[in-house]
This record gives sequence, C-alpha cells and structure tokens, in this order.
Amino acid sequence: MYQILLVASGGAIGALSRFFLGNLFQVFFSSSFYGTLLINIIGSFFIGYLISLGVLKNISEDLIRYFLIIGFLGSFTTFSAFSYEVLDLLLSKKIILSVLYIFTSVFFCIISAYIGMNLNRF
Repeated sequence: MYQILLVASGGAIGALSRFFLGNLFQVFFSSSFYGTLLINIIGSFFIGYLISLGVLKNISEDLIRYFLIIGFLGSFTTFSAFSYEVLDLLLSKKIILSVLYIFTSVFFCIISAYIGMNLNRF
C-alpha cells in the first residue's frame, strides 16, 4: 500500500508539473512538440541521475523508485504526447520534421539519461 501511495502522489505532482511547464513552453515556442521534447530530455536526465544516486548513495530505494522515477518522472515525461505530436506532424505532411523529431527525441533523451547517471560518479 505504501508503494501505491508513493506512485500515486508522485504521479499527481509529475502530471501537474508537466502541464504547467508545457504551458509555459508554449509561450516561447510556436509548436507544442518543442515543449514535449524539452520535458522528456529533462525527465530523462533526472531518471539517469536518480538511478545512479540510489545505487551510489544508498538513499531509500522506495522513495527514488516509486515516488520520483515511476510516479513523478513517469507522469512528467510522456510517450503519449510524443506519439500524438509525431502523428500530428505526419498528418500535416511534415514528414522530414516528424522524422527529425523522432530521432532528436530518442537521441537526446538517451544522452541526457547517460549524463545524469554519470554525474554521481564524480
């Protein structure tokens, strides 16, 4: 039951954070996919950072895994918004932009997670 509460509370906070940050990014960018890209890169970085933090610093595994990674960052980053935006670009006949968005997202999210994981090694 404790783990369910951690996931649910982290998820609620992560979803709200994504909503507000996504709206903030729309002020600066003409399309919503830029905001989703930045949110997913930021979230990937922190997932990598928190995974290595838990391993190296012996911090509560429940807090890191269930509240922060699965709950907060799981709802903060979103594959569903990414999928919707790729389909929207494809339906708008922006093929090159959609392919670029896919590769940019995958590349920078993996690189960000890697950088986050390696920050705790210093």
